[in-house]
Amino acid sequence: MARLTKKQKEALGKIEKGRFYSLDEASSLVKEVNTAKFDASVDVAVRLGVDPRKANQMVRGVVSLPHGTGKDIKVLALVTPDKETEAKAAGADYVGLDEYLDKIKKGWTDVDVIVTMPSVMGKLGPLGRVLGPRGLMPNPKSGTVTMEIGKAVTEVKSGKIDFKVDKYGIVHASVGKVSFEASKIRENTQELIQTLVKLKPTSAKGSYMKSIYLSSTMSPGIGIDVKSVN
Repeated sequence: MARLTKKQKEALGKIEKGRFYSLDEASSLVKEVNTAKFDASVDVAVRLGVDPRKANQMVRGVVSLPHGTGKDIKVLALVTPDKETEAKAAGADYVGLDEYLDKIKKGWTDVDVIVTMPSVMGKLGPLGRVLGPRGLMPNPKSGTVTMEIGKAVTEVKSGKIDFKVDKYGIVHASVGKVSFEASKIRENTQELIQTLVKLKPTSAKGSYMKSIYLSSTMSPGIGIDVKSVN
C-alpha cells in the first residue's frame, strides 16, 4: 500500500470518520481536502438502488450544469456542408465529415464530445469499436444526434453532460473544479441529483438514492447525508 504524504494525512484528518455531511458542508470541505497542485476536478459518485442488468432499470440521461464543468470541452461536429457554418458559429472545435471519419478510422479520438446529424449516423456505425469504448458515440438520448447542431454544440460547451449508471449501480460525474466557489459546486451537484431523482425507474423498489460521495481528483471521498439533498 502506498504511503500517505503529509498533505494527504492532513486532508484525511479533516474528514470525520463515519460522518455524513450536508451538501453545503461537503461542497466547502472538498476544496479544503484537495492536495493536487493543479485545478482538480470535483466528482460525484451516486449509488442507486437499481439493477442495471434489467433494461427497465437502466438510468441514463443528460443534465445542464448551471455553472458548467470548468473544463474546456473539445467538440467535433460531423456534419454535411450545409451545417458547417452553424457548427462553427456555435463554437465547435472541429467541423467536417469524411476527413474526420478517416482520421477516426486511423485511431484519432482527440475530442470530448461528437455531435452529428441523423443522416450521418449510418457512417458512424462501423466506427463503433473505436468510439464506443471511449464514450464518444453520439446518441439521440443525450442530444448529440440532432438537426439542431448549433444548439447541441452550445449546450455541450456551456456544461451539458451525459451520465449513465455503471454495472455496479453507480453514476459518476464531474461537477466542477476545486477552484469553483463552494456554492457553485453545491448547485451543480444539486442539479445532477435532482435530475437523477426525476429519472427514477418505476420498477426500482426500496431505497433509490443509497449513497452520495463528493471528491476531487486526488482527495478522499466525503460522504453526503442523502436526506440533505432530497
